[in-house]
Amino acid sequence: MQKALAGLRRINLEGLRWRVFDAKGQVLGRLASQVATVVQGKDKPTYAPNRDDGDMCIVLNAKDICVTGRKLKNKVYYWHTGYIGHLKERTLKEQMERDPTEAIRKAVLRMLPRNKLRDDRDRKLRIFPGSEHPFGDRPLEPYVMPPRRVRELRPRVRRAMIREQKKAEMQQSNKDMRKNRKKEVEAEVTA
Repeated sequence: MQKALAGLRRINLEGLRWRVFDAKGQVLGRLASQVATVVQGKDKPTYAPNRDDGDMCIVLNAKDICVTGRKLKNKVYYWHTGYIGHLKERTLKEQMERDPTEAIRKAVLRMLPRNKLRDDRDRKLRIFPGSEHPFGDRPLEPYVMPPRRVRELRPRVRRAMIREQKKAEMQQSNKDMRKNRKKEVEAEVTA
């Protein structure tokens, strides 16, 4: 909690809104893009790329984020120690076990432009693994994530899915018919 309060003196908190993001069940990249938008201030009508007008962002429940596909095993973070041959790597699953806040921080920071305002925007981002945070005395506004739009399937994919469903139904009905025949045969034999 001490670490969360560090660096607040460097930020001009006057006129800033405190936005709270709940990461529970959210997809990592979708959450990070929304946080990056708010940290930069792109959701405000007064946005200018040369000013830091973003709001304070508090991300809670970082340990409960989700990823799609096989990214827990396949997404790898690389860094180099500076010594020859010392390229280190860590999968997202290992990173989540070690420090889940760092996965969200890296996702958000890599969505920000690489300029002199980046460090100031990073200071406005506070991430917590659980639901507890030391900013209870501030006027917090919960951020409502926009609904996820699921795109409609292409016709060929839709037809393939319908074929698979029909095939599964046919197999199920064939199994039921076989069970009924066995029961009839057993009933005739016992009678």
